[in-house]
Amino acid sequence: MVYTLDITSEHCPMTLVRTKLKLSQIAKGDILEVLLSEGEALNSVPTAVKEQGFNVVSIEHVEGTTHKLTIEK
Repeated sequence: MVYTLDITSEHCPMTLVRTKLKLSQIAKGDILEVLLSEGEALNSVPTAVKEQGFNVVSIEHVEGTTHKLTIEK
């Protein structure tokens, strides 16, 4: 399954907390698409989820300052 999490209005560390919480709620092999803003979240969230053993599939620019981080659990 594919899930979407919009954290564009969140600030660190809540961006990482919400991402980790959602990842804990989905099954192995599922995909989580995280919408996040440029800056600290875009720099820290992909690095942190990689360090925790998740597969970062892609990071794409959506529009304006919004990016989509695709993670496979």
